[in-house]
Amino acid sequence: MKLLVTGGAGYIGSVVTSQLLDAGHDVTVLDDLSTGHREAVPEGADFIHARIHDSRPHLLGRGFEAVLHFAAKSLVSESVAAPQLYWENNVAGTFALVEAMRSASIPTVIFSSTAATYGEPADSPITEQTPTNPVNAYGASKLAVDHMLGSYCRAHGLAATSLRYFNVGGARGRFGELHSPETHLIPNLLSVAAGRSDACRIFGTDYATTDGTALRDYLHVTDLGRAHLLALEASTAGVHRIINLGTGEGYTVRQVLDACRTVTGHAIPADEEPRRPGDPTSLVASNVLAREVLGWAPELALEQTVADAWDFMQRVDAAR
Repeated sequence: MKLLVTGGAGYIGSVVTSQLLDAGHDVTVLDDLSTGHREAVPEGADFIHARIHDSRPHLLGRGFEAVLHFAAKSLVSESVAAPQLYWENNVAGTFALVEAMRSASIPTVIFSSTAATYGEPADSPITEQTPTNPVNAYGASKLAVDHMLGSYCRAHGLAATSLRYFNVGGARGRFGELHSPETHLIPNLLSVAAGRSDACRIFGTDYATTDGTALRDYLHVTDLGRAHLLALEASTAGVHRIINLGTGEGYTVRQVLDACRTVTGHAIPADEEPRRPGDPTSLVASNVLAREVLGWAPELALEQTVADAWDFMQRVDAAR
C-alpha cells in the first residue's frame, strides 16, 4: 500500500514507519519536526516537512491509500497549562488533515488515540465500554478526534480505527524514545543507570496494590506497531472502531524499577514521595476486542521492553 504517516519522525511514528517499510509498503512521512527528529525517519521513507494543518497540497494527486496519524502534542502537564495548544494542534490540525484526506479521496485512517480519554476510571481492566471522562486537554482533544472520525465514517464512508494506547515502552533497533522533557517511567529510571540523573522518584507507596505503588499497563512499542498494520487490514468503509491496546496485565512501579535494576545491573536509587493528585491506583487495558477484531496479542514481556529501551539509550549515548 501507498501510505502517509503523520508524525513519523517521533517515537511511535518512527517505529511503525520502520515496520511498514519492512512489510513492503511505500511510505511517506509528514512531520513538522516540532518534537520529532529528522534522523529518526527510517531510510526508505519519503519525507515531507510540513504541519498537518497544511497537508492538503501534499495529499492531492499522490495516490495515498491510507493515513496513519501520529502527529499530536502529548504532554499532559503542558495541556493543563496551555490547553489552547492542544485544541489548535490535535483537533484543528486533525480536522484539516481529515478534510485533506476527503479532498484526495483517501479512504482509511488509523488514529493514535490514548487511554487518557478514560480519565480516572474506577474499574480495571478498562474496556472500550468504560465511560470516557478525560481530566485534561490532552485526553479531551484525543476524544474529540475520536468523535470527529466517527462522524466522518457515518457521513462520508471513511474507514477509521482509533487505537487507544496505555503505557508504551521499548525500542526497535535505532528507533526509540527521544523526548524532551522525558515524562515516561522506564526511560526516566534508565537515565539514572546511564548516569544522566542521580535518583528516580516513586510517587505514592500506599496504593491498594501488592507493594503499595501504582499499577500500570506497559506494552512494547513493536507489539503496538503490529496492531497498526493489522488495523490497516481490518478497516471497513463507513465503520469507526475504537480498540484498546495493552497487555491486559499490570505492573507496579516497583516491579518496573526491579526490572530496570535487573537489566542494567545498576542499583537505581529511588526517592519515595507522596501521591500526585489524580493518579489512580490501576490503569490496565482489556485487550479482548483487539484479539477478536485484529487477531492481535502482545508477544514481548516487560523485561524485553526494558532491555530494548536500555539498548537504545546506550546507542544514543555512544553516538554523542
